[in-house]
Amino acid sequence: MKVKIARWGNSLGVRLPKPFVEALDLKHGATVELERDGTRLAIETAQPRRIPQYRLEDLLAQIPPRAEQPAFEDWGILPSEWPQEDWSDVAPTDAEWAAHVREMKTRARAGGGAEKKSASKAGSRRRRV
Repeated sequence: MKVKIARWGNSLGVRLPKPFVEALDLKHGATVELERDGTRLAIETAQPRRIPQYRLEDLLAQIPPRAEQPAFEDWGILPSEWPQEDWSDVAPTDAEWAAHVREMKTRARAGGGAEKKSASKAGSRRRRV
């Protein structure tokens, strides 16, 4: 049977005559496979892909039995011990930490009061304007 090729948007399309559609039980949105062999174009209906169904009993039957049981591992929620790793390369020594704390306290005393005074003066100037 001869059919005309028609423009469909930016593509070309072939309309399938009703007798072919009914004979192949095609529906709108059905998937077909195209195959080119030289100048021959073949359209085949694609078989629906079946997803295999498994039963747990069948899957477990495929596992070979073991002679020995695996070792028990406790994955409980009990607290674990503190790690004994060495953190001295990244953590400060006690003396370094004490010096850092003293420096921060000194900065807070010296800088904190001056910033508050300058902020209050700036605020009072803004109110006058």
